[in-house]
Amino acid sequence: MCGIAGIFHCQTPKPVDPARVERMCDALVHRGPDGGGVWTAPGVGLGHRRLSIIDLAGSPQPMQSADGRAVIVFNGEIYNFRELRRELEAGGAEFRTHGDTEVILAAWRKWGVACLDRLQGMFAFALYDMADRTLFLARDRLGVKPLFLAQLSDGSVAFASELKGLLAHPLLRREVDPLAIEDYLTWGYVPDHRSILKGVEKLPAGHYRLLRHNTAPSAPIKWWDVSFASRRRGSEADLGAELLHHLREAVTSRMVADVPLGAFLSGGVDSSSVVALMAEASREPVRTCSIGFDVEAEDETGYASEVARLFATDHHSKVVAADDFAEIDRLAAMFDEPFADASALPTWRVCQLARQHVTVALSGDGADEAFAGYRRQVFQAHEDRVRSFLPSALRAPVFGALGALYPKADWAPRPMRAKSTLEALAANGEEAYAAALAINRPDLRAGLYSDAMRRELAGYSAELPFIEMMRAAPARSGLDRAQYVDLKFWLPGDILTKVDRTSMAVSLEAREPLLDHRLVEFAASLPDRMRVRGKQGKWLMKQTMRRYLPDTILFRPKQGFVTPIAQWLRGPLAGEARAIASSAGIARTGWFSAGRIARLAEEHISGRADRSRLLWQLLMLDRSLRQLGISG
Repeated sequence: MCGIAGIFHCQTPKPVDPARVERMCDALVHRGPDGGGVWTAPGVGLGHRRLSIIDLAGSPQPMQSADGRAVIVFNGEIYNFRELRRELEAGGAEFRTHGDTEVILAAWRKWGVACLDRLQGMFAFALYDMADRTLFLARDRLGVKPLFLAQLSDGSVAFASELKGLLAHPLLRREVDPLAIEDYLTWGYVPDHRSILKGVEKLPAGHYRLLRHNTAPSAPIKWWDVSFASRRRGSEADLGAELLHHLREAVTSRMVADVPLGAFLSGGVDSSSVVALMAEASREPVRTCSIGFDVEAEDETGYASEVARLFATDHHSKVVAADDFAEIDRLAAMFDEPFADASALPTWRVCQLARQHVTVALSGDGADEAFAGYRRQVFQAHEDRVRSFLPSALRAPVFGALGALYPKADWAPRPMRAKSTLEALAANGEEAYAAALAINRPDLRAGLYSDAMRRELAGYSAELPFIEMMRAAPARSGLDRAQYVDLKFWLPGDILTKVDRTSMAVSLEAREPLLDHRLVEFAASLPDRMRVRGKQGKWLMKQTMRRYLPDTILFRPKQGFVTPIAQWLRGPLAGEARAIASSAGIARTGWFSAGRIARLAEEHISGRADRSRLLWQLLMLDRSLRQLGISG
C-alpha cells in the first residue's frame, strides 16, 4: 500500500521540478513510510511513497518497464498478479522483480487500457508511456483506493492519493465549492462527484483518464460498472455453493503478503465470515483484532471473543473510553475534506491496535452494500412492493396527508414510528431512498443557510445527483436500485474513504475481500428473495455461512461502531456546540445563519431535541476549514 503523486503538463511539456513532486509525496509519508522516489521527464513528474507488502526489497517505485518505454507509480494490490505474470511470460514478457507493479507495466504494454479488465484488486495508478507521450490514470472498480486531481494555472494537472498531496503544490487554489457544503450537510461526507475545493476532482471508481501533451485534458472514461439487470437461476443449494466458492476465492486471494497479516473482528456477520474462511485456509492461527468501549450497550467484544474462540485465532482486543472527542483535530487532519461519520474514531482505534501486530488486515466491509444488509434496503424492498400496487396519483395524497398528520416520535418504540414510512410511501422510490440516507432534510438545511449562500446554490439540492444515479441504474427492482446507489455513491464516498484514511494514517494496509468484483457481480445477479426475505437482509449469505457460524452471530441485531456524540455535545463538548455559531472559521464563510445554529445548539444541550449529527457535522466542518487553512 502506498501514496502516489505527480504533475503532468497537458499543453507545452515544461520541465517538472523534482523537489515539487517530492514535497507532494512528503505530505503522504504516512501512506508509505518504507521508502520513496521521484522520476521526471519533459512535461511529467511521478512520485511515490512505499509501504512494503510484497517483494519487500525488489519493487522500488517509480518503476520503469524492462524495455524503458513506460514508468508507473502504483497504490494498491493486484491479487491475481502471479497468474497474469505467467500469461505474460508465455507471450514473451521478461520480469526483473517478483511483485505486482511490474505486471501492470507489462499488461499495459500488451493490452493497453484493456489491461484494466484483467486486473483483480484495489488500485490507483499513474503510468506514463514515453513512446505515446501519454499519462494513463486509473482507479479500481469500486473505489477502494483514492485519486485526487486538479488542473492548475500553469496548464498542468496535478494528482495525489489524498488532497493533502495537492495542498503541497503552491499553485493549488484554496477556494471552497459551496455545492460541496450542501453535499456534506446532506450526506455527512463530500461525495466522489465533488471536492471541497473548486478545481479539484476525484477520479470516479471504475474510471480512467488518458492525458496527452499538446492536448486539452480528456474527461474520465468508465471502464467498469455493476449491473443488476440480469437474474441468476438456481436452487438455494446451488446458489449457496456458488456463493461459497466466490467467498473462498475472495478471501484466499487477499491472504498473499510478505509481511504479518490478520483481520479486523467485530463479531458481526461480515468480519466473522472473513475470519472463518481465513481460518479454513490458513495453517497458522489467524491474528484478529477488535476494539470495545467502556459503555456496555456499545461494546461488541464479547461476540468477537466468541468467534475468536471458535476459530482459535490469535486474538487481541482493547477497550477504550468513549470520550475520544479530544482526537477530533487529528481526525480532521486525516480526512482533509470534512467527514462526519463518527464511526471513523473507533475505526482508527482498531487500525491502531491492528498495526501493533500486523501490516495487512482483512475487513468485512462491502457485504451490506452487495448483499442487502442494511435495514434501509430491506425497508426499500417492502415499500417498493406497496408502491407497485398503488398508483402515484393515489399514494401521494393519501400517504402524504397521513405522514403530515402523524407525529414525529423518535422516542417511541419502533412500530409506532410510522411518520417516515408514510412519507416514503408518498414519494417515489428514488426520492424516498435519498431521504432515508440524508442526515438532514432539505428544509433544515435551507433554514441554516444565509441569503448569500442560497444564491450561491441557485436551487441545487444534494439529493439530485443521487436520485439521477438511482434512476439510471441497470436494475430491475427497487432493491436493485437501492443497492446500486449504495455501491456507487455511499460506499466510495463514506465507507471506503473512512477505512482508507484511518488505516493509512497508521501505515496499515486494509483489504476488503467482500468487495471482490466477481463476488459483487454474482451478488447483483441474485433474485431479490435470495437477498431479502421477510425482515432479513443478506439472506443467502447468512444461510451459506451457517456451516461456519452460530445463529447467535448470524442473526443478532446489527450494531456497528457507535460513538456517543449526542452525550458528548450535551456534556464535555457542550461548550464546543455553543461556540460553533460564533466560530471564526464558520462565521467568516458567510454560509450560515449564526442565530439558527445557536438555537439548534441550545435545543440539543437542553435535551429538547437531538441535533447531535448536525452539530457534529458543523464541528467537523469547522475543524476541516482550520486544517485546510481556508475560510470561504
